Formats: sequence, C-alpha cells, structure tokens
Amino acid sequence: MAQRNGNGTNGGGSRSSKRGSNSLGGVPLHIPLSSSTRPELEIEGHCTLSPTSMKAAQRPPVGDMRHDKARLLKKISRPRLDTSISSSASDMQEETDSEYSDTSDEEAEPTRSKYKKQAASNGFNDFCIKNISLAKLGRKEIQLAEQEMPGLMLLRKKTTVTGDKPLKGAKITGCTHITSQAAVLIETLVACGASVRWCACNVHSTQNEVAAALAEAGYPMFGWRGMSEDDFWWCIEQCLAATKWQPNIMLDDGGDCMHLLMKKFPGTAKYMKGAVEESIVGIHRLYQLSKQSHLLMPCINVHDSVVKTKFDNLYCCRESIIDSLKRTMDVMLAGSIVCVCGYGEVGKGCCSALKGMGVVCYVTEVDPICALQA
Repeated sequence: MAQRNGNGTNGGGSRSSKRGSNSLGGVPLHIPLSSSTRPELEIEGHCTLSPTSMKAAQRPPVGDMRHDKARLLKKISRPRLDTSISSSASDMQEETDSEYSDTSDEEAEPTRSKYKKQAASNGFNDFCIKNISLAKLGRKEIQLAEQEMPGLMLLRKKTTVTGDKPLKGAKITGCTHITSQAAVLIETLVACGASVRWCACNVHSTQNEVAAALAEAGYPMFGWRGMSEDDFWWCIEQCLAATKWQPNIMLDDGGDCMHLLMKKFPGTAKYMKGAVEESIVGIHRLYQLSKQSHLLMPCINVHDSVVKTKFDNLYCCRESIIDSLKRTMDVMLAGSIVCVCGYGEVGKGCCSALKGMGVVCYVTEVDPICALQA
C-alpha cells in the first residue's frame, strides 16, 4: 500500500495526485467557499478579478446585445411586399403562362394599347390579340381539331363544291371561348358566306396561338388569355361597334355580349335578326328580359336542346370525371368508394365512367324517379 505523505495525499499515481489537499484518507473533501474566501486572480496591469467579475466581464453590454439583435432581425426580415414579393409572383405567373405566351401586368397603360399595334403578314390589323407570331402553332392546333369535327368539315366541303352560300349576308358577332374547336366553327361560318367578328367570353380560356392563327387568316379577333375585366368589355365592344359593320346575328356564351348590346347599343339591337345563347346564365338573363318585354330580337335556347344536354352533361362528364380525378389525386381508382350526389344527366355520366373503372359508386338522390333509376 502506498504511504501517506506529509500533505495527506497518496504518494503515487496520478489519480491520487489529482485530489490534492482536498482529500482525507482517499475521500475527497468539498468545502464551499464563501465570497470572502474565493480566490482572486492578480493580472499584471489590470484590476483584480474574481470568478464572478470575470463572467460579468465576458458578458456583452445590454446595449450591444440589443444592437446585434436589431441587426440580425434586419437581415432576416420579410422582404417588402411592393417589390420582392410582387416581382417573384410575376415571375411565377410568367412561368405558368409559358405554354401559350408570357403574361405580365402593366399598370401604366391598358394592355390592349400594346397589343393593338400588331399586324398580320398581309398588313391586316383589325384585331387585338396577345402575339401574332404564334399563328403557325395555332394553325397546327386548328388542323388537329378539324379531324375531330367531321360534320363541319363536310359542310365546308359541300359549300366549296356546290358554291352555295347559305349564310350570305349574315354578319355574326361571336362571344365564345376562343379555342381550336371554335376556330373550326368560325372558318366554317365564313365558308358558308358569313362575315364575323369574334371576342372572348372568358378572360382565362383564350388559346393565344389559335387567336393568332385566326387573325393571321384575316378574321377580326379580340381577346387574350389573362386580360383584365376592363379589356374584356372593351373587346366585346369592338365586335358590336365596328366601323362600317353592323351585326345582325349574335352567337353568345354567357350573356355578356347580349347584356352590353341591350345596355349600350339599343339601336343596333333593333336590327338584329336573332341570337343564340348556350349558357344557363345567359338563358336566365334572356328569360328576365322577355318577362319585362325588353327582349328586342328572337333568341334560340341552345342550352336546353337534347343534343347539347346529352353531350355536355352525359358524354362529356364521362371524359372529364376520370381525367380530373386522375390529375388531382394520382391514385388507382379501381376498388375506391365514391359517393355521387345526384343521378341526373351528369350523375348518370359520372357513375357510368366510374363503374367502368371498377369504382364502387354510392348515389344520393332526392328525386324518387332518379333514385329508382340509380
């Protein structure tokens, strides 16, 4: 066993030497030091520091801490809403609209002021669209749509062979979605002898390349994707109040063109031979005008026709319900349980398509006849 030395520590080993003078018989002693007995350090050229005063010296002043905190918050603070966020949002919008064309908001002047300055390759400039340079792409889309519409193409071919112009003298103002399918209709109307002026019925649905192809072909087109509400009404007005051109037939979708005609151009409405309306909102407006004896022209309710009802509500829903569910959920539908609320024309089409995909369909219906059919 190691001998105890005079200091009361074990003579050998680093373990016992670490205990120093605070050990007695191998048992360490913990003697608390009061503030008066705590050791003080003498630093040459400086004041005497105790452990408490050393911690206080290492802590930065309160003023410096506040200053550093303010500088840190300034670095990570939220960007200004009027610059950074708005610019990043406009960049995201430009990327989203890149499929058709770039979209940017200009507050200095209306967008139509810039778009009105364009001209087709033959000098025709009676139009206001997004970008005339997209005409070649739009023509390809129209050619693809022609393959899906054999009825109109057969009618166009017949008028070309026989030379018959059943719509000669018709001046048609159209306010519909400007799509490739609408372009086939427009060119068929012109082939049958009509003259047209066309505008968009929705600020978001216009295919800019299709509008460019029609404008390049010499058709007055007014509308572009992402236009403002003010530009929307201005485009409709260009179709109703053209120089040396007065419409006598209207093809409307939504009732906006009819509304502006009755409100701002009542004199032109007296010379209208008829109008065609296909939306349920526009039909309600026409019924209201008819009850008030303010309807100045005969109108055809296309919305309630059997062909349109079957196609829009029954057959088209068969296509759209599966496509929308696949796009939004990206899951396998077979074996899923779906509840369809209502078993009208739309409900029948949805249930038919879902059942074909192996979906278990539950139907809720308040009408007893439709419930029996389900």
